[in-house]
Amino acid sequence: MIKMIALDLDETLLNTDKTISEANAAALRQLHTAGVKVVLCTGRPINAIWGYLEQLGLTTAEDYTITFNGALVIQNTTKEALAQSGLSRTDFKPLHAFAAANHYPLDVLDFDQVYPVADLTPSVYQQMLKAPMTFTPTPFAELPDHLFSKAVMATDPATLDEVVSKLTPELTDQYHVVRSQPKILEFLAADMDKAVGLGQLLTHFGWDFSNLMTFGDAENDLGMIKAAGDGVAMLNGQPAVKDAASHITPKDNNDAGVAAYLEQTFPELLS
Repeated sequence: MIKMIALDLDETLLNTDKTISEANAAALRQLHTAGVKVVLCTGRPINAIWGYLEQLGLTTAEDYTITFNGALVIQNTTKEALAQSGLSRTDFKPLHAFAAANHYPLDVLDFDQVYPVADLTPSVYQQMLKAPMTFTPTPFAELPDHLFSKAVMATDPATLDEVVSKLTPELTDQYHVVRSQPKILEFLAADMDKAVGLGQLLTHFGWDFSNLMTFGDAENDLGMIKAAGDGVAMLNGQPAVKDAASHITPKDNNDAGVAAYLEQTFPELLS
């Protein structure tokens, strides 16, 4: 029995203009009111998606969000962490050396702010993120000695294609590398993805992955698509995600594909 619905944002729940359609919002609000847990799963911090949480009514004491692609499970209203994991500055040394040798940018994120690495090629991540986070340019050697959620390379798609082609086995063994957007490549802890955070949240409620439905479109959604009892790929999703999915939405993200699938699956709750 599905008790939790987890959703990626970009090109999944969101239209291309970064809004949630009223059809998607209405279906999710109705399911949430009926007792189904609705969980947003994103690489962003919770402050950057607060408007979406309010639109969906995910502001009760039992509502949680998976942020930083699984590294932080956070209670929506209190902002208390249910689970948190990540990487140290030392863990990022091989990635910094790779970026320096190849003149690539790098931003390192903790759970509160972003550190554009100041001794590397300038990054465009701040312009792309457009979120209420503090950006503190910092040389790599002066990064704080505490836990970080991930690092990102933000640049043009052709340069990121080049980055991927140059990644060494050392790097791909040390990090879980995912292309979350055409212009963003993310470096997470080797065993980290959205499924990790969702597993922790399911355990919190006394459930397992058979109780989970997930929606996604891109490489960083693969883990949760594969793990879920019903992993649903968007019609506009990447081929690898569609191949891994249990089902595919009948419509794309710009035509309320999430709502269309939910209406097929929960007719008794969405009639």
